[in-house]
Amino acid sequence: MPRYGYHCQNCGKKFRKFLTYEEYGKVEVHCPYCQSTRLKRLIDRVRFAKSEESRLEALESTFSDPAALAGLEDDPQAMGRMMRMMSREMGEDLGPEFEEVVERLERGQSPEEIEKELPDLGEELGSGLGGMDDIEDF
Repeated sequence: MPRYGYHCQNCGKKFRKFLTYEEYGKVEVHCPYCQSTRLKRLIDRVRFAKSEESRLEALESTFSDPAALAGLEDDPQAMGRMMRMMSREMGEDLGPEFEEVVERLERGQSPEEIEKELPDLGEELGSGLGGMDDIEDF
């Protein structure tokens, strides 16, 4: 059953409502907080499926220019953004450890500081951050 998002124009709260396709547009929806019917339908984000080839092409076009990687070793936030973008393009869940490292980088923490605070991170991949020291060797 699909979920439909609504924003109540009376109390200002947002909520979701499960409706069958047959019910949508026929059943009157009420705000669960104030029972108002003055609602605005919210449209959810749209997701596009991409082939592995198109993901790799996007990465290649982004990183084919050496200037795109210039200065990453001196800018943890840019490194974190780049790592997050790469993981999104690859479409794979790299696990909570990866998320932890990326969030710390995005907050401005250096790879060296992260490695000191999380010495066991990436042990199965090698030492330290599992190759984070080699990030500039793309």
